[in-house]
Amino acid sequence: MARFEIDKRLADDSFTLGEFETSIVLLMNNKVAPWFVLVPKVVSVSELYELDESTQALLWKDINCLSKFIKSHFTVDKLNVAAIGNIVKQLHIHVVARTEKDHCWPGVVWGTEFSEVYPEEEVSSLANIMLEKLEGFSN
Repeated sequence: MARFEIDKRLADDSFTLGEFETSIVLLMNNKVAPWFVLVPKVVSVSELYELDESTQALLWKDINCLSKFIKSHFTVDKLNVAAIGNIVKQLHIHVVARTEKDHCWPGVVWGTEFSEVYPEEEVSSLANIMLEKLEGFSN
């Protein structure tokens, strides 16, 4: 039986901040826009409809909790929430805080030439804030 692992491409481009009951929370390593990814802890699933209804409900709870945190912690004009996965087939949900002043606006954040890496201490601080403020979050 296969075991759950985060796709190498996601792991290589992000920091693991912690997890909810249903999903791992990643932060993409590009400060251009606060860009989080939720990866459901399931094996061999690439589409939302493939999750059973109870897992879908828990995942939506994770998405809503993370979205509310992002809106309260960052400057946000629009939250982009999407399960795209054209390159990485493993089911993952992007939750991206966008502002009209970010370098990519109004275009997409992936594949952009604009990039700024996160300092490790900023990632650690963010994970600690999330641990303190988000119900059901652990690291």
